[in-house]
Amino acid sequence: MAKLRVGFIGTGDERSPGPLGYGMNHQHAKGYKELSDKVEMVACCDLIEERVQRFAGLYGIPNTYTDYKAMLAAENLDMVSISTWPHSHCRIVLDTIAAGVKGIHCEKPMAFTWGECKTMAAAAQRSGVKLTFNHQRRFGAPFRKAKELLDSDDIGELRQVQWGAGDNYDYGSHNWDMASYFNDHNPVKWVMAQIHYTEKNLVFDVHNENQAAAIFQYENGVHGLMVTGPGKDLVACHHRIIGSHGEIAIGPNWGGSVLQVRRAGQSQWQDIDCGSEHCHGPGYIERAIADVVDAVLSHRTSELCAANALLASEPMFAAWESVRQRSRIDLPLTYDGNALDQMVFDGVYPV
Repeated sequence: MAKLRVGFIGTGDERSPGPLGYGMNHQHAKGYKELSDKVEMVACCDLIEERVQRFAGLYGIPNTYTDYKAMLAAENLDMVSISTWPHSHCRIVLDTIAAGVKGIHCEKPMAFTWGECKTMAAAAQRSGVKLTFNHQRRFGAPFRKAKELLDSDDIGELRQVQWGAGDNYDYGSHNWDMASYFNDHNPVKWVMAQIHYTEKNLVFDVHNENQAAAIFQYENGVHGLMVTGPGKDLVACHHRIIGSHGEIAIGPNWGGSVLQVRRAGQSQWQDIDCGSEHCHGPGYIERAIADVVDAVLSHRTSELCAANALLASEPMFAAWESVRQRSRIDLPLTYDGNALDQMVFDGVYPV
């Protein structure tokens, strides 16, 4: 079996993590490196020559570019990992689809606007390209074991999914995705939200609120609560999963294990052993890469697929649109823009 020819767009610099860039393709490359029997890393691209040369040297990649279109035209790639800022995701994904690849693995958040999210997903579906997004927490022991507890009826019927995070869009994209995962990918029915935004908070050059709160409901009747910024202490967990006769806590801030369960009649939380794994790893991205590569090779759908990413992205953008409209937003979301960015442009939040 021929190996998949893999290329990278946006190498970044892993030595300078933060809101200006994490160099996430370095993490992708480590995942591909573990699959040397299935893939061959052949090319990489970054706007900054020094960064792309460092990346190529670290991972033994023979061909370097500063123009991704030139790379796509020259390298006959089967699969591409994209780790650029969200503003550029849609344009690069569409160009990569047009180049005839079999698979694209893109960093989150999905895109800068809701319209771009839908455009990418639709283009990939039309072309038969496996388009996936790096919501890698799905492959972590705390999250997998929480789903097993939920599915085994340890806490009864699912009633609520709550989560707390730094923001709604950047880190929050993971939390929206995991909430969808716990609720078996039922679509969100409506979202109602409010935010506080007085100090400029740009992550990858995209506005993120300082604090937010939202309530939402899924089509199957399950309710949700999202809080960000200082308000995340209201939930006091990465995720809190509430059932008809018990609850599960992932990443509780009161100490103990990263995963805990409290069943009916119990006053104390019970620790669930997740080994050395916590909410952020280790090994999650490597498992995500292994899954998307296998999906391309076996012609199956990865759980990191664009369809699942859309289910997480729609309520994320709807929360900001709820603030803009000062109203509950019933889905499907009809506003294709980025409501927070629009409100900043309109002077509603003069940050």
